[in-house]
Amino acid sequence: MISFKLTDEQEVVREAMRTFAGEVLRPLAHECDEASKLSEEALGQCWELGLVSTQIPEAFGGGGEPRSPITNVLVLEELAWGDAALAVAALAPAGFAFAVADQGTEDQKRRYLPLFGGDHYHAASLAVSEPGPTFDALLPRTVAEKRGEGFVLSGAKCFVPMADRASHFLVVARCDGDLGAFVVPRDADGLTVSEPEKNLGLRALPTGVLELEGVEVPAADRLGGEAGCDVRRIVAGSRTALGAVQVGVSRAVLEYAVPYAKEREAFDQAIAQKQGIAFKLADMHIEIESSRWLTWKAASRLEQGLDATPAAHFVRSYVAEKALWIADQGVQVLGGHGYIREHPVEMWYRNAGTLGALEGTLSV
Repeated sequence: MISFKLTDEQEVVREAMRTFAGEVLRPLAHECDEASKLSEEALGQCWELGLVSTQIPEAFGGGGEPRSPITNVLVLEELAWGDAALAVAALAPAGFAFAVADQGTEDQKRRYLPLFGGDHYHAASLAVSEPGPTFDALLPRTVAEKRGEGFVLSGAKCFVPMADRASHFLVVARCDGDLGAFVVPRDADGLTVSEPEKNLGLRALPTGVLELEGVEVPAADRLGGEAGCDVRRIVAGSRTALGAVQVGVSRAVLEYAVPYAKEREAFDQAIAQKQGIAFKLADMHIEIESSRWLTWKAASRLEQGLDATPAAHFVRSYVAEKALWIADQGVQVLGGHGYIREHPVEMWYRNAGTLGALEGTLSV
């Protein structure tokens, strides 16, 4: 029997995150988008929630709480409902920290995890996406060649969140006929970090391009050491996290469109009473529920330690497509107002499109 019933603790967490998103993130979303700049104060408040630090083992400076991918997707949905850009920025360090916590050697955990246990936001990023229209996260063009006692990385990564300030990057590359992940410090020779990219959506989120030209990485900084790591699991966690963000944006669109349709009148009747609009809103609701179940299923497999690659692939393909479709339908419900910046739906439409292009930015 399949059950999606949340525990009492998860219900409390979800409600707390919903309140925080409504009171802190949502009021800042439009301003940050217009300025193409994050609110550093809000980012600090997000970090104070302990969404990353509390899930790092006590031995390495964290709170020692067991990590639950299911609980984490609940958190991400609520934060993204408030503002997707701030949600991704707040949880971007998790893409690096959780990968090290799960698959790093004891030495790697000792060196890197304490960075995330403090009271102040610390940026480090997972770098998976690459330039080009045919990019596949599991078939990267970036290469790590064995040389002496270490590796030499060559290639490029894009859409790397918080690249403007990240101290370290976890770079996914082809290695020895398989996949590997490598810790690259910001000041590594041969690494060039671009100025923040100018994206259609998530304009407040600073993302950048990494150019790796013969970057030498010691063997000690290959995630998992000599044995390597399961990059597919890292990618599955990232895709699941992004799915939760996309569900949050989709829900924001629907929850704005429904009351608008009830208040907006055409020919002396609320447009919500017209079949063309009512059916559209119903279909949006159905697709949000479907997207959420797919995301929860992938998170459940991650939580149980099972292979989540197929489930996360469905999240990546289905949820990304439907999030953009839902945002587009929201614009259509508002009609001409859907394109006016005083209504947030046009921002959510741009954010949904940009989220569909991201890969390897978060983790659960």
